[in-house]
Amino acid sequence: MLSPKQYATYSFIKDFITRNQYAPTMAEIAIGIGIKSRGVVHRYVQALAEAELVRIIPGKRRNIELTDNTQGTELPLMGKIAAGRPIEAIHSNETIDIAYTLLGNDRYALKVQGDSMIEDGIHDGDLIICEYSEIARNGDTVVALVDSETATLKRFYKNNDETITLQPANATLDPMVYASERIKIQGVMIGLLRLSL
Repeated sequence: MLSPKQYATYSFIKDFITRNQYAPTMAEIAIGIGIKSRGVVHRYVQALAEAELVRIIPGKRRNIELTDNTQGTELPLMGKIAAGRPIEAIHSNETIDIAYTLLGNDRYALKVQGDSMIEDGIHDGDLIICEYSEIARNGDTVVALVDSETATLKRFYKNNDETITLQPANATLDPMVYASERIKIQGVMIGLLRLSL
């Protein structure tokens, strides 16, 4: 599995080739992904070659070529859909890389059990994608460990009195308020998969 930085390198290479019709140099990749070391870039590109996402062509300055092994990780991004007032239907020719968006060494999935987050569109049986994190911002949907024993999925709020509120998204349930030392953040939700309707 590629690291997030390796996926970022791959995305930069793909976007660069799409825009320019030729491959970036190692120096251009370094600038594009915000690192200084060309040696590190070379290692990232080598990892992409080992994953058969790119080919490295010897003897050329612009020596990177994309392979066709991205099938299954990209979906067409067809445009926008209104969840409020209708908007004009405009087709888009973009794609979204699902692997880069949802997968990575710092990601994991959990199956939801219960209906405490149903008003946020998170249903019993859904799969949530989380990013490992020990910190959260107010309003984040988090995996919270209570008293190092039980885990729950709730919206996170840090209060001025050094307590933490874990807020369900279900009007029939009450918020849960704990002393901050009783709560450990295990991850922040970044995506949702519903495998059946």
